[in-house]
Amino acid sequence: MNKNTKPTVLRSILSVKRTEYLTPHYIRITLTGDDVALFKEATIGVNNKIFLPPTGVNEIHFPVFNENTEKWDDPPEELKPIVRTYTHRGIDLDKQEMIIDFVAHGDSGPASAWAIQAKPGDLLGVAMKAKISVLYPQADWYLLAGDATGIPVLASILESLPANAKGIAYIEVLSKDEELPLTTAADIQINWVHNPAPGENSLLSDTVRGITLPDHTSITVFGCVAAEFSNVKNIRSFLRKEKGWPQEALYAYSYWRYGKSEDGSVKERQEEKRSLS
Repeated sequence: MNKNTKPTVLRSILSVKRTEYLTPHYIRITLTGDDVALFKEATIGVNNKIFLPPTGVNEIHFPVFNENTEKWDDPPEELKPIVRTYTHRGIDLDKQEMIIDFVAHGDSGPASAWAIQAKPGDLLGVAMKAKISVLYPQADWYLLAGDATGIPVLASILESLPANAKGIAYIEVLSKDEELPLTTAADIQINWVHNPAPGENSLLSDTVRGITLPDHTSITVFGCVAAEFSNVKNIRSFLRKEKGWPQEALYAYSYWRYGKSEDGSVKERQEEKRSLS
């Protein structure tokens, strides 16, 4: 493939097979469909897109590429799906199943509302790039930090790290009831940070700032941070500006910003990320 050629985006409409609350606010939704096999090479743990049907619509209407204008044409407003970012959490080709995890925070957000109300047979559009991605580089020491929205990617990393990997993880959840049984073969110390008011304070970033980091000039390090905007910004600044970690040693992504919708905060989140590139 030419390095300037964008990978094909795979799209499909899958249906809900079952839903399960892993904790009081963490929902696992298993999707199924004949097209699950299309996504067999997609990397577990990477970000992709879901297409939620608008209220009262039981079908998914994807944008259509217009060959004449070379642009994507959206369906009529009343049929236009709501697009959100999600993490590819798992796939079982034999059972034709795909897993997506959601954080249930009421019906104020469309993705949360859809997940809470989801029932077998409900439709969901999914889109992934047709390529194998590197979720993380090989390193001597790993730092994983996130809130409930970051658990899917952090859990995917923990599950795939080799046994000789070392590091530490801090995951912020509402309470002890929200802790998940995460598994890893690596020597990673997993710490749960309880915060009943996520986003209202900087508890996660304050906790990370308080740890003793290894000397990144003598060993290779890598950090993955996935959480609310302010905490991600603080941790990125701490690691990059104060501790001098190189750009390639950190992947930081904010899934949400306190007080704003995903659509309302996307520009700010992108600009902040570029500021330390």
